[in-house]
Amino acid sequence: MTPQTLEPPLVVINYKVYPSTLGQQALALTRKLEGAAASYPEATVAICPSHAELGILAGQTELPVLAQTSWGDDPGSGTGKVLVESLEDLGVAGSLINHAECQVSREHAAKAVEKLNDAGLTSIVCTADEEATRELAKLEPTYLAVEPPELIGGDVSVTSADPGIVTRSVAAARDVNPKAQVLCGAGVKTGKDVAAALELDTLGVLVASGVAKAQDPGAALADLLDGTLTDRS
Repeated sequence: MTPQTLEPPLVVINYKVYPSTLGQQALALTRKLEGAAASYPEATVAICPSHAELGILAGQTELPVLAQTSWGDDPGSGTGKVLVESLEDLGVAGSLINHAECQVSREHAAKAVEKLNDAGLTSIVCTADEEATRELAKLEPTYLAVEPPELIGGDVSVTSADPGIVTRSVAAARDVNPKAQVLCGAGVKTGKDVAAALELDTLGVLVASGVAKAQDPGAALADLLDGTLTDRS
Protein backbone atom coordinates (compact mmCIF):
# COMPACT_ATOMS: atom_id res chain seq x y z
CA MET A 1 0.00 0.00 0.00
CA THR A 2 1.23 3.52 -0.80
CA PRO A 3 0.96 6.00 2.10
CA GLN A 4 -0.83 9.26 1.40
CA THR A 5 1.02 12.57 1.22
CA LEU A 6 0.11 15.17 3.83
CA GLU A 7 -0.05 18.50 2.02
CA PRO A 8 -1.03 21.74 3.80
CA PRO A 9 -3.29 23.22 4.91
CA LEU A 10 -3.43 20.32 7.30
CA VAL A 11 -5.88 19.33 10.04
CA VAL A 12 -4.57 16.38 12.07
CA ILE A 13 -7.07 14.75 14.43
CA ASN A 14 -5.58 12.81 17.33
CA TYR A 15 -8.10 10.17 18.39
CA LYS A 16 -6.20 9.57 21.65
CA VAL A 17 -8.01 6.77 23.53
CA TYR A 18 -11.40 8.38 24.10
CA PRO A 19 -14.28 5.88 24.36
CA SER A 20 -15.70 7.28 21.10
CA THR A 21 -12.51 6.42 19.21
CA LEU A 22 -11.95 2.79 20.16
CA GLY A 23 -12.81 -0.42 18.31
CA GLN A 24 -15.74 -0.26 15.92
CA GLN A 25 -16.53 3.25 17.08
CA ALA A 26 -13.25 4.40 15.54
CA LEU A 27 -14.48 3.34 12.11
CA ALA A 28 -17.86 5.02 12.64
CA LEU A 29 -16.11 8.25 13.65
CA THR A 30 -13.83 8.04 10.65
CA ARG A 31 -16.78 7.70 8.28
CA LYS A 32 -18.27 10.92 9.69
CA LEU A 33 -14.98 12.72 9.19
CA GLU A 34 -14.66 11.43 5.64
CA GLY A 35 -18.02 12.95 4.84
CA ALA A 36 -16.99 16.36 6.14
CA ALA A 37 -13.54 16.27 4.54
CA ALA A 38 -14.98 15.51 1.10
CA SER A 39 -16.31 19.07 0.87
CA TYR A 40 -12.85 20.57 1.42
CA PRO A 41 -10.60 18.93 -1.20
CA GLU A 42 -7.87 21.57 -0.93
CA ALA A 43 -7.18 20.73 2.72
CA THR A 44 -5.72 17.51 4.10
CA VAL A 45 -7.45 15.80 7.01
CA ALA A 46 -5.37 13.14 8.73
CA ILE A 47 -6.34 10.92 11.67
CA CYS A 48 -4.28 9.40 14.48
CA PRO A 49 -6.08 6.36 15.93
CA SER A 50 -4.72 4.27 18.77
CA HIS A 51 -2.35 1.47 17.79
CA ALA A 52 -5.04 -1.21 18.02
CA GLU A 53 -7.04 0.48 15.25
CA LEU A 54 -4.18 1.47 12.93
CA GLY A 55 -4.28 -1.43 10.52
CA ILE A 56 -8.06 -1.58 10.30
CA LEU A 57 -8.47 2.11 9.56
CA ALA A 58 -5.53 2.37 7.17
CA GLY A 59 -7.17 -0.29 5.03
CA GLN A 60 -10.66 1.21 5.10
CA THR A 61 -10.31 4.97 4.69
CA GLU A 62 -8.90 7.35 2.13
CA LEU A 63 -7.93 9.75 4.92
CA PRO A 64 -4.22 9.61 5.75
CA VAL A 65 -3.69 7.61 8.93
CA LEU A 66 -0.88 8.35 11.38
CA ALA A 67 0.34 6.40 14.38
CA GLN A 68 0.23 8.17 17.74
CA THR A 69 3.89 7.27 18.26
CA SER A 70 6.46 4.90 16.80
CA TRP A 71 9.97 3.55 17.27
CA GLY A 72 12.98 3.80 15.01
CA ASP A 73 14.35 0.44 16.16
CA ASP A 74 15.17 -2.32 13.70
CA PRO A 75 12.92 -5.39 13.66
CA GLY A 76 13.83 -7.94 16.31
CA SER A 77 13.45 -8.21 20.05
CA GLY A 78 11.28 -5.38 21.37
CA THR A 79 7.89 -6.23 22.88
CA GLY A 80 5.21 -3.58 22.59
CA LYS A 81 6.98 -1.40 20.05
CA VAL A 82 5.34 -0.11 16.88
CA LEU A 83 7.99 -0.07 14.18
CA VAL A 84 8.17 2.06 11.06
CA GLU A 85 8.37 -1.10 8.95
CA SER A 86 4.89 -2.10 10.14
CA LEU A 87 3.48 1.35 9.41
CA GLU A 88 4.91 1.30 5.91
CA ASP A 89 3.54 -2.15 5.18
CA LEU A 90 0.04 -1.21 6.36
CA GLY A 91 -0.10 1.97 4.29
CA VAL A 92 0.03 4.20 7.37
CA ALA A 93 1.16 7.67 6.32
CA GLY A 94 3.47 8.37 9.24
CA SER A 95 3.52 9.06 12.95
CA LEU A 96 3.28 11.63 15.68
CA ILE A 97 6.39 11.69 17.85
CA ASN A 98 6.78 13.18 21.35
CA HIS A 99 3.18 14.20 22.04
CA ALA A 100 2.88 15.78 25.49
CA GLU A 101 1.02 12.67 26.66
CA CYS A 102 3.61 10.32 25.13
CA GLN A 103 6.94 12.08 25.49
CA VAL A 104 10.14 10.41 24.38
CA SER A 105 13.84 11.11 24.66
CA ARG A 106 15.63 13.12 22.01
CA GLU A 107 17.47 9.95 21.03
CA HIS A 108 14.17 8.11 20.53
CA ALA A 109 12.77 11.02 18.51
CA ALA A 110 15.89 11.20 16.35
CA LYS A 111 15.81 7.48 15.52
CA ALA A 112 12.09 7.53 14.76
CA VAL A 113 12.28 10.61 12.54
CA GLU A 114 15.26 9.23 10.65
CA LYS A 115 13.47 5.93 10.03
CA LEU A 116 10.24 7.65 8.99
CA ASN A 117 12.11 10.01 6.66
CA ASP A 118 14.03 7.13 5.08
CA ALA A 119 10.75 5.31 4.46
CA GLY A 120 9.15 8.39 2.88
CA LEU A 121 6.60 8.66 5.69
CA THR A 122 5.43 11.80 7.48
CA SER A 123 6.91 12.64 10.87
CA ILE A 124 5.13 15.16 13.10
CA VAL A 125 7.25 16.00 16.13
CA CYS A 126 5.39 17.72 18.96
CA THR A 127 7.06 20.47 20.97
CA ALA A 128 6.05 22.47 24.03
CA ASP A 129 7.67 25.82 23.30
CA GLU A 130 10.11 27.67 21.07
CA GLU A 131 13.22 26.24 22.77
CA ALA A 132 12.06 22.67 22.20
CA THR A 133 11.01 23.57 18.66
CA ARG A 134 14.47 24.94 17.90
CA GLU A 135 16.17 21.80 19.23
CA LEU A 136 13.85 19.28 17.58
CA ALA A 137 13.92 21.14 14.25
CA LYS A 138 17.49 19.87 13.97
CA LEU A 139 16.04 16.38 13.40
CA GLU A 140 14.39 17.63 10.17
CA PRO A 141 10.95 16.11 10.67
CA THR A 142 8.25 16.69 8.08
CA TYR A 143 6.34 18.90 10.51
CA LEU A 144 6.84 20.32 13.99
CA ALA A 145 3.68 20.84 16.05
CA VAL A 146 3.93 23.31 18.91
CA GLU A 147 1.43 22.55 21.70
CA PRO A 148 1.80 24.21 25.12
CA PRO A 149 0.86 21.34 27.49
CA GLU A 150 -1.14 23.56 29.83
CA LEU A 151 -3.60 24.40 27.03
CA ILE A 152 -4.13 20.85 25.70
CA GLY A 153 -7.74 19.74 26.15
CA GLY A 154 -8.81 23.21 27.23
CA ASP A 155 -11.38 25.60 25.85
CA VAL A 156 -8.99 28.39 24.86
CA SER A 157 -6.90 28.00 21.71
CA VAL A 158 -3.18 28.61 21.77
CA THR A 159 -3.78 31.08 18.94
CA SER A 160 -5.58 33.42 21.32
CA ALA A 161 -4.10 32.42 24.70
CA ASP A 162 -0.46 32.69 23.58
CA PRO A 163 -0.01 33.54 19.90
CA GLY A 164 3.54 34.64 20.62
CA ILE A 165 4.65 31.10 21.39
CA VAL A 166 3.47 30.09 17.92
CA THR A 167 5.24 32.88 16.06
CA ARG A 168 8.41 32.41 18.12
CA SER A 169 8.33 28.68 17.46
CA VAL A 170 7.97 29.23 13.72
CA ALA A 171 10.91 31.62 13.80
CA ALA A 172 12.98 29.22 15.92
CA ALA A 173 12.32 26.31 13.58
CA ARG A 174 13.25 28.37 10.52
CA ASP A 175 16.42 29.62 12.16
CA VAL A 176 17.51 25.99 12.14
CA ASN A 177 15.90 24.99 8.85
CA PRO A 178 14.48 27.68 6.53
CA LYS A 179 12.16 25.06 5.03
CA ALA A 180 10.74 23.92 8.39
CA GLN A 181 6.99 23.34 8.40
CA VAL A 182 5.13 24.10 11.62
CA LEU A 183 1.67 23.22 12.92
CA CYS A 184 0.10 24.32 16.19
CA GLY A 185 -2.36 22.83 18.62
CA ALA A 186 -3.84 22.92 22.13
CA GLY A 187 -7.38 24.16 22.61
CA VAL A 188 -8.06 24.48 18.87
CA LYS A 189 -11.77 23.92 18.31
CA THR A 190 -13.16 26.33 15.71
CA GLY A 191 -12.58 27.58 12.20
CA LYS A 192 -11.61 30.93 13.70
CA ASP A 193 -8.84 29.15 15.60
CA VAL A 194 -7.60 27.50 12.40
CA ALA A 195 -7.67 30.76 10.47
CA ALA A 196 -5.69 32.39 13.27
CA ALA A 197 -3.14 29.55 13.17
CA LEU A 198 -2.62 30.07 9.44
CA GLU A 199 -2.26 33.81 9.99
CA LEU A 200 0.53 33.02 12.45
CA ASP A 201 2.42 31.38 9.57
CA THR A 202 1.73 27.77 10.49
CA LEU A 203 0.53 25.26 7.92
CA GLY A 204 -2.30 23.75 9.94
CA VAL A 205 -3.37 22.41 13.29
CA LEU A 206 -3.29 19.36 15.53
CA VAL A 207 -6.59 18.80 17.35
CA ALA A 208 -8.20 16.11 19.48
CA SER A 209 -11.16 16.61 21.81
CA GLY A 210 -12.68 19.38 19.71
CA VAL A 211 -13.53 16.76 17.09
CA ALA A 212 -13.19 13.34 18.72
CA LYS A 213 -15.44 14.25 21.67
CA ALA A 214 -17.83 16.52 19.76
CA GLN A 215 -21.53 15.69 19.73
CA ASP A 216 -21.40 16.00 15.94
CA PRO A 217 -17.80 15.27 14.87
CA GLY A 218 -18.52 15.87 11.19
CA ALA A 219 -19.90 19.34 11.86
CA ALA A 220 -17.00 20.10 14.19
CA LEU A 221 -14.51 19.15 11.49
CA ALA A 222 -16.38 21.17 8.86
CA ASP A 223 -16.16 24.22 11.12
CA LEU A 224 -12.39 23.73 11.46
CA LEU A 225 -11.98 23.28 7.72
CA ASP A 226 -13.89 26.49 7.06
CA GLY A 227 -10.90 28.20 8.67
CA THR A 228 -8.60 26.88 5.94
CA LEU A 229 -10.61 28.79 3.34
CA THR A 230 -9.77 32.20 4.81
CA ASP A 231 -8.25 34.48 2.18
CA ARG A 232 -4.81 35.38 3.53
CA SER A 233 -3.51 37.18 0.44
